[in-house]
Amino acid sequence: MTVFPVATPLPGDELLFEQIAQDIETQGFSVQAGAMPAEVTDALYQHAQRIQETKFVEAGIGRGDDYLKNEFVRTDAICWITGESDAGRHWNAWTADLQAYLNRRLFLGLFSFESHFAHYSPGDYYKRHYDAFRGETNRVLSVVAYLNPGWTAHDGGELVLYHSDTDRTGTRVVPLYGTLAVFLSEEFPHEVLPASRDRYSVAGWYRVNTSINGKVDPPR
Repeated sequence: MTVFPVATPLPGDELLFEQIAQDIETQGFSVQAGAMPAEVTDALYQHAQRIQETKFVEAGIGRGDDYLKNEFVRTDAICWITGESDAGRHWNAWTADLQAYLNRRLFLGLFSFESHFAHYSPGDYYKRHYDAFRGETNRVLSVVAYLNPGWTAHDGGELVLYHSDTDRTGTRVVPLYGTLAVFLSEEFPHEVLPASRDRYSVAGWYRVNTSINGKVDPPR
């Protein structure tokens, strides 16, 4: 199944947040076509276009001492959002509102959020993978916001959300401007297919608090 975005304006963030909550509750993922607030999407897009290529670094897999660059798995480049820019602060404030709503509505216990810009040059990809492994209690909820005006089905670059390890069809999400995808990190293997043009997005993850003996998780 392919989900192709058709922008449908929503009257407010709370309605969007509630739709996401309902989807997460019933099916574990939510795709909101063109539903991101315009001011947030525009700020992120404009900032992404201003980022110097030298600030994008080749992405890898793993974290900390386990971090590894592996072109067989992924070939995109990323730039972490620190909140130092106006766009980053705006994005962090909006995702904090979403976090608070989902915690109230679904009792998820989301504790912190991290995110980065992702740039896929033509032909880049990210092979099928999980954002978190079951039982590790780290990344709980994945969020992807797309920053690609005028994207068409012929441009490729879809996110494919698979519903199980044996699913070979999945749900395809076209990365059109302002579209938001949210899904349970442990439940959905997924991949990014190659595109024929530059593709920009923001990928983020909500985590729970697994701090032990005063050590902060996630590390800062």
